[in-house]
Amino acid sequence: MSSHVTVAALQSVLTDSKKENVERMDALVRQAASKGAQIVLIPELFEGCYFPQEQLEKDFGRALPAKGHATISHFQKLASELGIALPVSFYERDGQELYNSIAMIDADGSMLGIYRKSHIPDGPGYQEKFFFRPGNTGFKTWKTRFATIGVGICWDQWFPEAARSMVLAGADLLFYPTAIGCEPQDASLDTCAPWQRVMQGHAVANACGVVAANRTGAEGEIRFYGSSFICDQRGDMLAEMNRDESGFITATFDLPALRTYRDSFGFFRDRRPTLYP
Repeated sequence: MSSHVTVAALQSVLTDSKKENVERMDALVRQAASKGAQIVLIPELFEGCYFPQEQLEKDFGRALPAKGHATISHFQKLASELGIALPVSFYERDGQELYNSIAMIDADGSMLGIYRKSHIPDGPGYQEKFFFRPGNTGFKTWKTRFATIGVGICWDQWFPEAARSMVLAGADLLFYPTAIGCEPQDASLDTCAPWQRVMQGHAVANACGVVAANRTGAEGEIRFYGSSFICDQRGDMLAEMNRDESGFITATFDLPALRTYRDSFGFFRDRRPTLYP
């Protein structure tokens, strides 16, 4: 691992064509890597439309095993070619169990492991409990070539326990692939700012960097917020996209300085886990 790492978040409109989406993400990954990005985050469930808006049984057919998964294999080859690390979101079938998962790919193209989304939402427009079991992997961290990172998936990002668990396990940076937009049942309820702020809070409370990648555009009844961002250990925005643009953002972290900052604040020194429920 080097002392500095450059990360990127991708943001794009997505269609229901897997081929088109994979090609679009491939192109953006290449562009980000050409600007120095070493770990690149792609949005959640990028292979197709955000299908959990409705409980349609045909969409169970989107789930595939990790072994032999064509999209994962594609990005393994790309990661090896470019020498970058990639968390890749996919709908996973494991026997009779279905998960919203991440395949963590290192810079040599090897798969470091799988994380399965722990917190599964259920509400108007986000009916994920119909499609996904709660993950059984626990929260994961991975030592990539460039940094030790943790990856949560969308609804996971609202839970401080998830962020704390990953940093306790050694993560310096947290990555959150996301699909979040308007609330179909209430047009006046805009949760974009709270969505950003809760992750900025994780950055502050854990003295770590945070990277969030969201989709944009309208799909069915949802207009996705975009607003992908990267913030530092103070919660300050290093880079941010607007609600409608497609493209990527990058930022560079000084890892030794980040760890010194974390140590100096004493959050982990002064924890009292025996007092917490």
